[in-house]
Amino acid sequence: MGNRIYNILFHTHTVSGIVISVALYVIFFTGSFSFFRDEIANWQRGHSVSQEDALPGSVDGHLNDLSKEYNLFGRDVELRHYYNERSISVNLGASKDSLASEDAKAPVFFYLDPETKTKTADYASNYHLGEFLYRLHFLDQIPYPYGRTLAGLVAFFFLFAIITGILVHWNKIVSNFYTFRPWAKLKTMWTDAHTALGVIGFPFQFVYAVTGAFFLLKGILMLPIVMGLYNGDQNQLFEDLEYNHPVYEFQNQKLKNAINLDQYVREMKEEWGDFRVTETHIFNYGDQNMHAAISGYLGYDTKLNGLGYRIYKIADGSIAQEKVPIAPTSYLDGVKNMMFRLHFGDYAGYGLRVVSFILGLVSCFVILSGIMIWLVARDKKNIPEKLRKFNQQVANWFMAICLTMLPVTALEFIVVKFAPTVDMGFLYQTYFTIWLLATVFFILKKDIAFTNKWTLISGGVLGLLVPIANGITTGNWMWAAYQNGYQHIFLVDLLWLILGLVALWIALFKLNTSREDLAPS
Repeated sequence: MGNRIYNILFHTHTVSGIVISVALYVIFFTGSFSFFRDEIANWQRGHSVSQEDALPGSVDGHLNDLSKEYNLFGRDVELRHYYNERSISVNLGASKDSLASEDAKAPVFFYLDPETKTKTADYASNYHLGEFLYRLHFLDQIPYPYGRTLAGLVAFFFLFAIITGILVHWNKIVSNFYTFRPWAKLKTMWTDAHTALGVIGFPFQFVYAVTGAFFLLKGILMLPIVMGLYNGDQNQLFEDLEYNHPVYEFQNQKLKNAINLDQYVREMKEEWGDFRVTETHIFNYGDQNMHAAISGYLGYDTKLNGLGYRIYKIADGSIAQEKVPIAPTSYLDGVKNMMFRLHFGDYAGYGLRVVSFILGLVSCFVILSGIMIWLVARDKKNIPEKLRKFNQQVANWFMAICLTMLPVTALEFIVVKFAPTVDMGFLYQTYFTIWLLATVFFILKKDIAFTNKWTLISGGVLGLLVPIANGITTGNWMWAAYQNGYQHIFLVDLLWLILGLVALWIALFKLNTSREDLAPS
């Protein structure tokens, strides 16, 4: 590689990395916790999930319960279980019956807890800490579409950063990897760790850069296709991509047959083996032209891309349309589903998610070491004093914003256990306020070494208090949760216990370095 090409790649890597560093850290840090979004939700609420990855209970039972409170005739009814929470989403469309009451002509949406039969009126009220961290990992708290677009651009430029980083270090990847000196001075460790851990995490980071950019920028990427091939008809595109439900005309004639959807679910499971129903969409409930679309997928142990559905015409029990999950996977389904599976890392059980969580935190360290390498390279005597102070201030700001996320997140886990009501507004106000105050405090200290040490200590102590707070408020101590089979609750407590111990171990035993050694020179 010539010097000119090397310099171009090196500066591209440096500039792209430092510009996106803070946003990228937020994405990776919260994204690591997002692997356990559902577990965090159940931990916060003290719930156990009897049936994972499937619509819980009886479909007919849910419909019978709904019919006691709502007039379902002529409505489109959707029951959906997307996440591994205890609640399911219920969407009742407006009745198509011209003689229906005004209440029946109004659409209804809510979350239903099948065990307690309680309803949560809207998304904001059903919001929880797992959802908050999941949304923050693609900056969704910034008004749509600006937050998601920003996150997509960060993922796109991150792809540049990791590719140029590999190319820059290509000739010395092996030698640099074996010269990793974790017990040396921190200044030496920054460079070694950035290179070695960056190479180790390259496949993981590459996958998440590509899939993240795909999900968040697909609206922009699809715009030329919509305008060119579909003449601006977005609905036609969605139909071709199989995102839209078919349309069945309402005949306004009472259905004579008894409605028994559970038998269809049993029939599909008998034919397709390990088939898990995640959604039931009913068209024209109670009408002679009533249809029921039952959708789901095969367990990942059976088939990775086993998406399938069947639409029944209830009047005669015939199959109007189906996609057989045990059949060869189409190119469309392969692309759509694999992008999700690769990004969520949910196709190989807890083992893959734990590894992904660790690699996500390793990526955070790579980002922080990159900031410090950038600062050290610009803290030379030949650089004007004014510019050196500016660089130091930028690094101080970046490190304060990033490092405070650990103690703030741990504290938020404790807060939600003692708060009487937790919703979207509460999480926004508490998390962002505490984060802002902590960031301002460490920025004003103007000491990166101090920030590094005390965010680890405070994060470690607060992390150890998370399972204690859960035990005090719910009685679900770790040993009790383990004995009772509450694996989601046990996993979150164990996660924070280990994270807290590791943070304290690093802060108290591995940062035993003088202030001069920590400061860039």
